[in-house]
Amino acid sequence: MKINAIKFLTLSILTATTFVSCNNDDTMTADEQTDFSGTYVQKDQMGRPAINTVFIASGAPKDAFNTTTPSAMGANYQSVFQSRLLALNPGYTTNALGQTATQLTTLLATDVIGVSKTGTTTFFDGTNILTGRTLADDVIDVELLLIFGGPTGGSNTGLTSDHVDANDKPFLTSFPYLATAW
Repeated sequence: MKINAIKFLTLSILTATTFVSCNNDDTMTADEQTDFSGTYVQKDQMGRPAINTVFIASGAPKDAFNTTTPSAMGANYQSVFQSRLLALNPGYTTNALGQTATQLTTLLATDVIGVSKTGTTTFFDGTNILTGRTLADDVIDVELLLIFGGPTGGSNTGLTSDHVDANDKPFLTSFPYLATAW
């Protein structure tokens, strides 16, 4: 009886192991190929962080914006951006760059990030604007400053910074440059 119980237990463990065992089906064999056929749809584009999020409403308008080619964004969305800017800051006159609401929203409505190949690469350094972006650029503070800071950048001080002044870990000095994981 004791031997039958051991045999039954062994058989049960083997059976359970067979049904519960895991295999690594995430990897492809030499015979398999990735299938790229089908229709792919642009789901989101965000050349400049938070711009799309702040200025375009969720749902159908955001879906349409995300599938608009950059060359058509300005013409299609500048007025939407301007309406949203003036709703967020009804007292907007000009920003720290001297841009009117129309000038700022014309610049932002084409949501791509440009890169200067010959000059300073920065999101904004007081002089250069949207000539690229470094990892350490405080993009959200720049955007808040341009939206709420007024002509001198000193208006609405409670709204011109997210108070996140540095990355939680230092960036690397060589590729891949991103900070190491926690």
